[in-house]
Amino acid sequence: MAWNEPGGNSNNQDPWGGRKGGGDRKGPPDLDEAFRKLQESLNGLFGGSKKRDSDGGSNSGSGGGFGLIAIVVAVLAAIWLYSAIYVVDEQEQAVVLRFGKYYETVGPGLNIYFPPMDRKYQENVTRERAYSKQGQMLTEDENIIEVPLTVQYKISNLQDFVLNVDQPEVSLQQATDSSVRHVVGSTAMDQVLTEGRELMASEVKERLQRFMDNYKTGITVTQVNLQSAAAPREVQEAFDDVIRAREDEQREKNLAESYANGVVPEARGQAQRLIEDASGYRDEVVSRATGEADRFTKLVAEYRKAPEVTRERLYLDTMQELMSNTSKVLVTGEKGQNNLLYLPLDKMIDSRGAAPAPSASSNAAAADLGARVNADLQQRDLRTRETR
Repeated sequence: MAWNEPGGNSNNQDPWGGRKGGGDRKGPPDLDEAFRKLQESLNGLFGGSKKRDSDGGSNSGSGGGFGLIAIVVAVLAAIWLYSAIYVVDEQEQAVVLRFGKYYETVGPGLNIYFPPMDRKYQENVTRERAYSKQGQMLTEDENIIEVPLTVQYKISNLQDFVLNVDQPEVSLQQATDSSVRHVVGSTAMDQVLTEGRELMASEVKERLQRFMDNYKTGITVTQVNLQSAAAPREVQEAFDDVIRAREDEQREKNLAESYANGVVPEARGQAQRLIEDASGYRDEVVSRATGEADRFTKLVAEYRKAPEVTRERLYLDTMQELMSNTSKVLVTGEKGQNNLLYLPLDKMIDSRGAAPAPSASSNAAAADLGARVNADLQQRDLRTRETR
């Protein structure tokens, strides 16, 4: 028989281990009684009146309902106050919108706003942010390369960052892609791979910042780093062959330039020496011609004064100049006779072994000249004899 059935032994222990009727016996608390006491305490705290029914029970009435509402309101007020008060750090700023319209920009410190009328956007405006990107692009000479880059930026105007553009960082990434493709598409592949990266990074930064200013995103681009570009993996082997060929071409150019640097100055020196020799020869010829002209002018004056003496002097000077570098044979006559000077022109011509053999006309001309000179000498000797 169950312990709580009619007619059962009520003095037996119940399932909780206690006995009925024992005031000093320990047992589990009555939950209804506990809730009733708690409600009475709250009603007394908030001024609720208690009414006893005919059975002696407590009836909270409208006072109990008001107390619960007050508790709920107090809890909601505490939650609202907790969420409305916020702290802005030294590196941060906050933009407050009231009814969807810009209200103010809040600096560092303890602040409060009024949700849901107000909305708050709080961001770090001094920290530099960065994102990386890599993609295949087409160069000016129609080569495909992969260009990795990193863009560093920060928020310079939080109001513009929040209000002007939806997702401004996404707009920054798209503008970066456009700027890089424009710059790479205007540059040859060897410039992208070698020394042209710094100039390209500067051009990308300038173009990207111009986009951000036109969009009024409130973002300032601080640095653009173009890393080492490379060809796609599918054509990397052929690309390496092209690079090696270009290196060989550059090496040959360097060798040619080195050879030119050694030869060209020497050729220029020789050309300058020839120019100086020609200038010296020109000055010599001009000076000699000028001297000869002056000498002839003076000689004409003297000739007009004494034609015979001048003619004789010219003849002797000419013969002396002619015979100074040639072999001569002097034939001595008997006593009382003049000496005869004989020019062996045939021996003179034969003695020039190193010189090229003269032609028949040259030999005939030389022989004729020798005969005329000998004849002239003989006639002169005869005139001298007749004079004596």
